Amino acid sequence: MSLVDTISEDMKIAMKARDKDTLSVIRMLKAALMNEKVKVNHELSDEEAQAVITREYKQRKESAEEFAKGNRDDLVKSTEAEIKIVEKYLPQQLTKNEIEKIVADTISETGATSGADFGKVMGAVMPKVKGKADGKLVNQAVKSQLNK
Repeated sequence: MSLVDTISEDMKIAMKARDKDTLSVIRMLKAALMNEKVKVNHELSDEEAQAVITREYKQRKESAEEFAKGNRDDLVKSTEAEIKIVEKYLPQQLTKNEIEKIVADTISETGATSGADFGKVMGAVMPKVKGKADGKLVNQAVKSQLNK
């Protein structure tokens, strides 16, 4: 079953269960997927759908951070609840150790030796971890390992 079909099925389940919170988040995801489908003018592949969901996840993470800075705990809690629902549709995220290992292997492969090689390493690492790791974590891992 494709990711889009899974989301549609989960929407039906949330409707039957009268789970308003889950339903509203799934509807937002479904709307984002439909907008992307119209934009690209074809049915979305699982990879394309994953990119849309990742984008929605990042938006919610950034919103939660901004709400926390503004001392809006009520909005932080609701946004974090949304994040938990969106996370169900993301692939299993890599741990910090796994990211650091991939970065170390990539540094060896590319022959990077200093911070000047940052772009080359990031360009090689990101396709390996696409959808499975937050870019900020990868960025930090590359910087820390190149600056040793």
